[in-house]
Amino acid sequence: MKKYNVAVVGVGVVGIEMLRVLKQRKFPAGEVRVFARSERDIEVDGEKYSVKAISGQSFKGIDFALFAGTEGEKGAAVTYAKDAVKSGAVVIDNGADFRMDPKVPLVVPEVNPKDAKKHNGIIANPNCSTIQMVVALAPIYKKAGIKRVIVTTLQASSGAGKGAVEQLKEEVSSIASSGFYNLHINASNKSMPQQLAYNVFPHIGSFAECDYTNEEWKLVKETHKIMHDDKIKISATTIRVPVRTGHSESIYIETEKPITPEAARKLLAKSPGIIVMDDIKNNLYPMPKDAEGRDETFVGRIRKDPFVKNGLWLWVVADNLRKGAATNAVQIAELLIH
Repeated sequence: MKKYNVAVVGVGVVGIEMLRVLKQRKFPAGEVRVFARSERDIEVDGEKYSVKAISGQSFKGIDFALFAGTEGEKGAAVTYAKDAVKSGAVVIDNGADFRMDPKVPLVVPEVNPKDAKKHNGIIANPNCSTIQMVVALAPIYKKAGIKRVIVTTLQASSGAGKGAVEQLKEEVSSIASSGFYNLHINASNKSMPQQLAYNVFPHIGSFAECDYTNEEWKLVKETHKIMHDDKIKISATTIRVPVRTGHSESIYIETEKPITPEAARKLLAKSPGIIVMDDIKNNLYPMPKDAEGRDETFVGRIRKDPFVKNGLWLWVVADNLRKGAATNAVQIAELLIH
């Protein structure tokens, strides 16, 4: 089997997960190089990696460069992606910088795999919440069409990075040590705009047009691009919840054609990358604690709206670090080698 040299840029929670996923999915990697702003040694699941300081010359001989997601003008992707492409690598970027570029495909392999072949050196990974939503919606869209989507996301701390996970851990520990008498804690590690332990807050990203956050607009604009349909009416609310890993989404859809919950269950159960868990008599439904460490998108609580024709509810859960980031990126690379 042909081997492909891979670079992973970034050693935060997503970069670490990329290294893990490459190994677990047995991607045919030859040399694996790891880059960050500074040199260090790291260990992932017992395997040691020597992290090198990144530069524009780092990508010689690399086939795939997976950027873990540092965004913005000074971020790794904006700074070095073009250098990687010039060196002959295909860049798969987990950040937001290239997602809405009309020249850059935005790909979820279960939904729009053909778009990956249209790249000019860079392919974008969608936002974590968008990925799991479109995986669940695509089969229904193809079968019955979708006119409208109303989604509320409940997003884990790891979606905001390692610092947010540490903030949650510190806050939970502090509250527990106080005997639960003090639920207002000021963590020394403050990565989030609000306390997260024993709390939820509807603020992910920065506030933008119409007082929606940019995280909420990602769900709208990225879904339109991935599904090649900007006529779908999408409204989103994104909420941070005190969960370590695993995003949950309550999704309401109105379909063009009628589809029963039973038909939707059967359709989703045979669709790639989806596991249906929908047995309410036995309290079986998707939960983030069970999705953590898994690559599938889990769907349950499939039920019709008793008041609106063609209205359908879904409950969708996935590991935001894996399917929502690292696994999707590696799956894109797998598409390109087959």
